[in-house]
Amino acid sequence: MAELKEAAAAQLHQEAVDNKRDGDEEDAPAAGVPVSDQSEAAADGDTKPSTTTSDRHISIQTKLEGLEVLVDLNGAGRKSCPLCPEEKFKACYSHKLRRHLQNLHWKVYVEFEGQRMCICHLPCRSLKPSLSGDQAPGRHMAHYHCVVCSVTIARKTDMVSHLKRHVNKGETEASYSGSLDVQLEEPAPSGQAYEIMKELGTNVQLLPNHTTPQKSDTYFNRKMKTNRQLVFCSLAVLAEERNPIECLDAFGATGIMGLQWAKHLRSAVKVTITDISDTCVKMIKENCELNHIRVEGGSRGPRGPDKASGEAETLAAVEVVKMDANVIMHLRPFDYIHLDPFGTAVNYLDAAFRNVRNLGIISVTSTDTGSLYAKSPNVTLRHYGCHIVRTEYYKELAARMVVATVARAAARCNKGIEVLLAVALEHFVLVVARVLRSPTQADESAKKLRKLVHCQWCEERVFLKLGNMVDDTLPCNCHGSLPGKTAVQLGHLWSGPLFNTGFLRRMLSAAVQHSMDDIQPLVKTLICESECTTLKSLVHGSSALTNQVECGVVIKTLQSGEEAGPADQSGKRKSGEESGSVVKKLKPDASLEHPPFYYSIHRHSIRGMNMPKLNKFLQYLTEAGFRVSRTHFDPTGVRTDATLQQFKSVLTKYSVPTYSNAATSQTSVSSEKSA
Repeated sequence: MAELKEAAAAQLHQEAVDNKRDGDEEDAPAAGVPVSDQSEAAADGDTKPSTTTSDRHISIQTKLEGLEVLVDLNGAGRKSCPLCPEEKFKACYSHKLRRHLQNLHWKVYVEFEGQRMCICHLPCRSLKPSLSGDQAPGRHMAHYHCVVCSVTIARKTDMVSHLKRHVNKGETEASYSGSLDVQLEEPAPSGQAYEIMKELGTNVQLLPNHTTPQKSDTYFNRKMKTNRQLVFCSLAVLAEERNPIECLDAFGATGIMGLQWAKHLRSAVKVTITDISDTCVKMIKENCELNHIRVEGGSRGPRGPDKASGEAETLAAVEVVKMDANVIMHLRPFDYIHLDPFGTAVNYLDAAFRNVRNLGIISVTSTDTGSLYAKSPNVTLRHYGCHIVRTEYYKELAARMVVATVARAAARCNKGIEVLLAVALEHFVLVVARVLRSPTQADESAKKLRKLVHCQWCEERVFLKLGNMVDDTLPCNCHGSLPGKTAVQLGHLWSGPLFNTGFLRRMLSAAVQHSMDDIQPLVKTLICESECTTLKSLVHGSSALTNQVECGVVIKTLQSGEEAGPADQSGKRKSGEESGSVVKKLKPDASLEHPPFYYSIHRHSIRGMNMPKLNKFLQYLTEAGFRVSRTHFDPTGVRTDATLQQFKSVLTKYSVPTYSNAATSQTSVSSEKSA
């Protein structure tokens, strides 16, 4: 009996569809006509968007009127639902059927590119056979019809995941139906539609699956905007020191970073973008045309305008090369190299330090946060040669681990480094270092690689000095009061400073000059962190900037030529009396380096006590005679030269008991009851 009802429901459904099609279009294509002929016939008539192709199910609509058109709601008599069988929803009058379509089918849906895949209760899915082998009678499962491939899926979450897989593969509704009305001037490969994205005044074309690196060569991550702006500011600072400079974007992908360099810094830089993928190289060249940037070949020629007056004048020129990053860094020297591979960058550091010029800059972006943040210790030991554990200061631990790897790679090429910037955020770790050519500088950098002693109980930490025992090094008394081994050795890690104040101040000026409002608060926090101060405002302009001294080398700043002097313009090592004055400047600056690591105020809070506000607590530490600042690594972290015991003593002194008021009120109530 159930099978007869299902057959009758299916027949009613087919009749409704036929009546609707006959009423809308008299010249509808027959069932045996090929798909190409049907699309041509549909183009001649005015058809609904939901019926442009033969494989589109009636449950997929763009408007509520599309569902109501399936049934003649203006006619008299009882009518059946076009998306429900008779046993699911019995025939009723028009007002009840309209309310049923609105409250059930139209509200329970999955949306994709403006199309609603409404819930369907028709017997479109075959019933699972029972243990005896026959199909058991019962209600059919509700399901959705995919707008791309017409497959039926029961659960809404499964349909959403199914559509995401289509997007990652570049398969959209338009590529299947063939109903794309507006064609792009440059169609993407395999019929995929481009998406235009604008960042920092630069337009780039993106494929639909640009967020999945396993599925697309032209990977693009919108969350890395902060990283791209920090790298841009560091390059802008280097462009002020020497002009022009040759810079390399070793992993172009869409080419957005190199295009931003060329578009905003113009003739101050000679940009080279390289990638090993043919698809990426093709897209980079298309993005150059999109931004009116001239593409140069393998050999650099003159950079004058080569277009006619009728065409748009090119703003700059870049060199696009299809080559492995290691190969091009071995073949050619550069002043600025940026490494941003997918994952770790340790495989490219040796080639980067081979031909980088003296006083050049190398920026390294590592996105393998699983190994950097101690989630995969075995991968950390394999890639970085470090043993680490999860700590409260794990982000700074990751930054120091990457800097140590960079320093070891530089030392193998008889070069030292001066860390200008080290940032660790949620998605990446960025290290910007200046290269100093000399075996002496390499030895000085290697001396800053030390082991870190970490207490697993109170999380006190200190860099290990030569000749000291592990348990006697820590200032805490956890080893004497607790049984077993409480301290572990981590590293080797970079024990030197992570920031250069003069370089950060010039980065802030570059960010203001190029209207990068997003990273200005971050750079201000980095400046306060490098100076270990709690200044809330920074003064811009030449009066606030001083000469930047890096390892005995005076670097030109934004001061005027009269103040800086002719000797500062060369950017070379000073000699004679001026060299001695530089050494004298370095001695007091060494004692003013920011203290390593930070403490989290929430991690060391006292149970049952209300902590003071963070800014108030910083003031209390300053009054106690300690250097304090906030840190970008942790919004609740405090960077200070106080030990953990001193940190806790100040925190305990200014904390208030949580239940003091509740306890006094409770005692007063109990006294009233006793009275």
